[in-house]
Amino acid sequence: MGAAQLLALCLVLSAVAWTEGKRPRAVNVGALFDYDSTIGRAAQLAIELAVDDVNADRSVLAGTKLDLITADTNCSGFVGTVQALQLMEKNVVAVVGPQSSVIGHVISHFVNELHVPLLSFAATDPTLSASEYSYFVRSTVSDYFQMHAIASIASYYQWKEVTAIFVDDDYGRGGVSALGDALAAKRAKISYKAVIPPDANTDVISDTLFKVNMMESRVLVVHVNPDTGLRIFSIANELQMMTGGYVWIVTDWLAAVLDSSKSGYPMNMSYMQGLIALRQHIPDSAAKKKFVSKWNIAARKRKIASGLNSYGFYAYDSVWIVAHAIDKFLNSGQQINFSVDTRLHDSDTSIITLSTLKIFDGGEHLLQQLLLTNFTGLTGLVQFDSDRNLVHPAYEILNIGGSVPGLIGYWSNYSGLSVAAPETLYQKPPNMSSSAQQLSAMVWSGDSTTKPRGWVFPNNGQPLRIGVPNKPSFKEFVASGKGPDNVTGYCIDIFNAAVKLLPYPVPSKFISIGDGIHNPKYDDIINMVANNTIDVAVGDFAIIKNRTRIAEFTQPYIESGMVIVAPVKQSSSSAWAFFKPFTLEMWCVTGALFVFVGIVVWILEHRSNEEFRGTPQQQVLTIFWFAFSTMFFAHRENTVSGLGRFVLIIWLFVVLIINSSYTASLTSILTVQQLVTGVTGLDNLIASTVPIGHPAGKFIRNYLIEELNIHESRLVPLNTIQDYADALNRGPKAGGVAAVIDEMPCVELFLSYHCNFRIVGQEFTKEGWGFAFQRDSPLAADMSTAILQLSETGQLQRIHDEWLTRPSCSSDDSGLGPSRLDLGSFWGLFLLCAMICLFSLGAFFVKISCQYSRYSSSVAAGEPSEASPTSPAVSEVHPTKPKPRRLDSFKDLMHFVDKKEEDVKKEMKQRSSDKDNHGVGSSDTHFVSSA
Repeated sequence: MGAAQLLALCLVLSAVAWTEGKRPRAVNVGALFDYDSTIGRAAQLAIELAVDDVNADRSVLAGTKLDLITADTNCSGFVGTVQALQLMEKNVVAVVGPQSSVIGHVISHFVNELHVPLLSFAATDPTLSASEYSYFVRSTVSDYFQMHAIASIASYYQWKEVTAIFVDDDYGRGGVSALGDALAAKRAKISYKAVIPPDANTDVISDTLFKVNMMESRVLVVHVNPDTGLRIFSIANELQMMTGGYVWIVTDWLAAVLDSSKSGYPMNMSYMQGLIALRQHIPDSAAKKKFVSKWNIAARKRKIASGLNSYGFYAYDSVWIVAHAIDKFLNSGQQINFSVDTRLHDSDTSIITLSTLKIFDGGEHLLQQLLLTNFTGLTGLVQFDSDRNLVHPAYEILNIGGSVPGLIGYWSNYSGLSVAAPETLYQKPPNMSSSAQQLSAMVWSGDSTTKPRGWVFPNNGQPLRIGVPNKPSFKEFVASGKGPDNVTGYCIDIFNAAVKLLPYPVPSKFISIGDGIHNPKYDDIINMVANNTIDVAVGDFAIIKNRTRIAEFTQPYIESGMVIVAPVKQSSSSAWAFFKPFTLEMWCVTGALFVFVGIVVWILEHRSNEEFRGTPQQQVLTIFWFAFSTMFFAHRENTVSGLGRFVLIIWLFVVLIINSSYTASLTSILTVQQLVTGVTGLDNLIASTVPIGHPAGKFIRNYLIEELNIHESRLVPLNTIQDYADALNRGPKAGGVAAVIDEMPCVELFLSYHCNFRIVGQEFTKEGWGFAFQRDSPLAADMSTAILQLSETGQLQRIHDEWLTRPSCSSDDSGLGPSRLDLGSFWGLFLLCAMICLFSLGAFFVKISCQYSRYSSSVAAGEPSEASPTSPAVSEVHPTKPKPRRLDSFKDLMHFVDKKEEDVKKEMKQRSSDKDNHGVGSSDTHFVSSA
């Protein structure tokens, strides 16, 4: 080895030795928890074992020892705060703890000032946020995720309301606040909050549970500390609240109690069967099994009576998080130094020595190393996200029953509810769809395997408040002042029949809304349901979009689309009734087309058909006779040309359609009823300016204005059936209306009283009537099931027939006279016929042009050439004749067209023959001359 290399090696070894000499021999780390508690007993031994393992591992903190300084908070916020301050006096670089969220809120202010990271393994309050407490780091799962797990369970079992029972401190309030937000995201809510003071005695808990039992919801979420929780269930058992029909969902405190009990269930907890409990999920691993064995051996040696729970694993990993962070802190060359806070000084009149509290100079750097933690511990992957929460939070869902809690599934923020362990799903794409959510079978309170409904009718002496519209008409649907409930009608009978099918009694009270003279506003009644003024609205309430946003509707019990009603009258005969089937425009176009087709056929047949020739007067008469005789298929002229026959076939088809339509329309006009106002359907009504009647108070007015853009000035509100009839009979000219728009059930009832009106057009909306409950009311779902049962058994139809079937006029609009036929119904047919005629004319004129060209050529060729001056003999033999005029004028063309085709052909043939003869004569003369 060279001298230079040896020198370099010496320098490196010297630097390493100097660096190791700078590393402290020991680092103080504090631990703050309650020694004598379910969580504290497991955490204390786990923390001590973790410190021993760290100090024994040379790969971490080589040459530096962790000195653990513990403090007992004694289940007191005040004592815990004092103990925390005493820990700070001992120059600790980090604190593992506290166990309590209440103490966490208090001492987080101190560590923020002293720059000492606080690593809590059990303070789960979501409001302990990094944004407020920058030196607080949660090394366990936040209750934010636990409350989302509970919300997922409620959604899975389709429970819309829960009652929250919680301790009135930071831990309880923060958790329930997160629960409310999580339930709202699932369209559920906390219907009642039962607050229990931290130091509540048996009487206070009993009174609170009595109030809970009076509420509607039977899904009870218990978020308290273990001591209070056990007393809650003991008292609930005495109040018969642990029987069938109740759903108890308990946060992770109960699992911690059960895990800490080495003999399974404590003797005084045998009644706690059928509960749902949550527990932090700790994946199985070899390291976990090894630690459990080590913990149990150490617990036996120390004679610790309680067992290990999930918080013990998080406490163990918390020590390793601190150890890795300190190791990186020291390896980066940082020093552990403390400085005096000049703002803290002792007072001459106080015995509190504030000057002993010093600022950890490297606290911020150590905090950053804590947040960069990334290793696999007993609890799985130990890593923090941007919100300082552990990645991959997960819970086990337990069914408390039998000798040990049964596992029915898992929850994770990655895939929601599943029966597979979350760590097996992290390698797959996340799937939070409702179809992917799964849990195993559950045994509920009372040893029932049937899912509880989750609610009962509240046992607080208040009957169901049922609002019904009190209106002056259509009393077959709802009528006030009659019957045992002071209301009667079709809607009331449907509601009462459905209530009888419910598996529980529903005391009710009907409340009439309206003065009985004018129709109440139905939207206002729905708003009363949404505002909790009434519990349900029963009547002819249409299920429409705006209402479903504020109320929960049942399954429709009758269909009800909107239709148009207009007056009709019997048609009266007249001497000119035969003109009515067609409009004036239709008559004119039809006549013109008859003449046009006649002319076309004459042109096509004139040159080849003797029946289409003659004097001009005869040809004009032939055109008109032929054209109009085809109307009755009585034409006697035969067509001989191919184009003429083609046009005639198409025209006869058109005539057949016109004749059939005319006959049908005339028959209808002379035999059926006609609309008085001319309203034939929705489009016709919208395009007009006539007034329109509608039922007062219903949604129809808003629909016509907002959806159909009908001006408000055209709308006339009507209250009673008689108002409908009077307005329609008066008509628009006498201050009435041209038509009334209402829902089909109301219109059918109206027409059963008045036969001189009819439904025109088609039903242009599709709605239904239902009962309106408050949003997410569980009673709405049960009533929907009951309505379906009424429909399946036929009782729904029987109630309908009892109230709404009357001898009535037919509502079919097939008997209403159709509109006069106009050009719009035939323009396609006419256009096709005209195009065929023009095509045939074009083909004909092309043929004529070609024939005329050949004819002109034959005339030019037949003219003798002028005599040559060198051939006088020829001139003598053939004297020169006058030169004929060329056929190049329009008159000549017309003369040519007027000729019979047969004559043209003969003349062209003759001229061709003359040309040949003339050629032979010219040859002979030339021969004689030469001789």
